[in-house]
Amino acid sequence: MNTNSVQFFNAKEDEKFPESSAIIIAAWHLSNAENIGKIIRLAHNLGAIEVLFVRQSENHRESKIKKTAGFSYEQMNWRFVSENDFIELLGADYELTIVETCDGATNIFREKLPQKTILLAGSESHGLPESIIKMANKSVYIPMPGGCKSLNISNALSVAAFEWYRQQTCM
Repeated sequence: MNTNSVQFFNAKEDEKFPESSAIIIAAWHLSNAENIGKIIRLAHNLGAIEVLFVRQSENHRESKIKKTAGFSYEQMNWRFVSENDFIELLGADYELTIVETCDGATNIFREKLPQKTILLAGSESHGLPESIIKMANKSVYIPMPGGCKSLNISNALSVAAFEWYRQQTCM
């Protein structure tokens, strides 16, 4: 029985997404260092181009981020950017897809996601500001049929990012 995940996944070369597809994962004003580390690791697992953490300052517990991200901390391309720098990055190459419970959002499992996207989710407590919601090319939500109607941001981005991946490789 093979329990080595590196060997297992290296044998699955056919599961890479097409070169015409690309994803950047972004998070808005996170305050929890563990969530930052989890998102770095998620992006590295997925093969994302980079991770953007939009926030005004870089005061964070680097040791906590590093511990949670594991070896992805050094291997994944990630950075903190200001709100203005993030807005300037939005352009013709990537469509902005937001994961948010807002007016006009559609069920992520019924929505065709862009081949090239910046996948953005909001802070743990406040979500995304209206100005950013208005800039989005697509607004999606994750259906929650159970009693709890919220997901941790790292979990929400995981669900959304792997739905994007599924669409790139299976449709």
